[in-house]
Amino acid sequence: MSAGHNGSVISLNDMLADLELLVNTESTSLHLDLLDQSASAVAQVMERRLGTAPTIVPSAAGPHVLWSGGGDPKVLLVGHHDTVFPVGSVAARPFAVVDGKATGPGVFDMKAGIVQAVHAVAALADRSGVEILITADEEVGSDASRALIEERALACGNVLVFEASADGGALKIARKGTGTFEVVVHGKAAHAGLEPWNGINSLVAAAELISVIPSFADPAKATTVTPTVAVAGTADNVVPAETRVKVDVRVEQIEEGPRLEAAFAGLRTSVEGARVEIRGGMNRPPMPVGAAGDLFPLALEAAAQVGIADVQGVAVGGGSDGNFTAAIGVPTLDGMGAVGGGAHALHEHVLVDTMVPRAEMVTALLTRL
Repeated sequence: MSAGHNGSVISLNDMLADLELLVNTESTSLHLDLLDQSASAVAQVMERRLGTAPTIVPSAAGPHVLWSGGGDPKVLLVGHHDTVFPVGSVAARPFAVVDGKATGPGVFDMKAGIVQAVHAVAALADRSGVEILITADEEVGSDASRALIEERALACGNVLVFEASADGGALKIARKGTGTFEVVVHGKAAHAGLEPWNGINSLVAAAELISVIPSFADPAKATTVTPTVAVAGTADNVVPAETRVKVDVRVEQIEEGPRLEAAFAGLRTSVEGARVEIRGGMNRPPMPVGAAGDLFPLALEAAAQVGIADVQGVAVGGGSDGNFTAAIGVPTLDGMGAVGGGAHALHEHVLVDTMVPRAEMVTALLTRL
């Protein structure tokens, strides 16, 4: 147990009980039945700790969970309950606490963040002006939640994003913009042994393009362009009629997005008869340094108040829903969630002894807002 800064008490045992419920409720992105159950678990935690039930907001990508403390909205706490791990991961690696580390699918990214947010708000003497929005599709681009996130961010005027912290508990004051392009090469199938000349080899064409695509990067501007997934052909004796290549793109400067979209649109192959189609594009705009406005210095004050020393603010390459809220001019501070490591990996973990202090820091920050 730990005494909160305003005399309230935040219980680590209660936090771990809630975290166990959320982690063991599987929530693989786009699996709507699982996301329904996960949203219900999030709502259950909110109602138990905050005293009032949230609103379940349905969407094509799964249900979002929106809680309001009433009054004039002043700050929006943002998170997501979907995870990247495939169905069955919870059965293979259920929640556990060993040697001071909490583990399980999604524990760091970002179910511990949800728990910390809820308990921080629960510790407030006055919860009016606070909203919590936990979405269902952040890991797959937030297409079904972006409009709602932006609407509530504009209404509240300040955003705290409960994605996991950076190394050592650092807050995230800038993020790169992100995008995924899919290069689809259309060719023509033929028997690879009897008449390969009657085919159009999409794989050969794609290989030519893959050798060009990395040159779109610009290290001087911190722009990265990385082919990541390729799928081609149907059988080893058939000229491949279609090849798909996915490319991860990260940019610091907003003008790099249009440049890259134009570069992909201009891709051509010398393989006669092959057709190149470009799908996808830029998804999240950059979150520039300075997007946090006054939130970062206030967070440093809050951290000092609860005894957390030397909190850093760092720029990171990954994107989050904070990119959206920063892009529409709402002060946004990210990385407010768990301290640990291994996001999206089997060694994902949260340092248990940081959970209460981080929640207390948030309570102190919310009091200032």
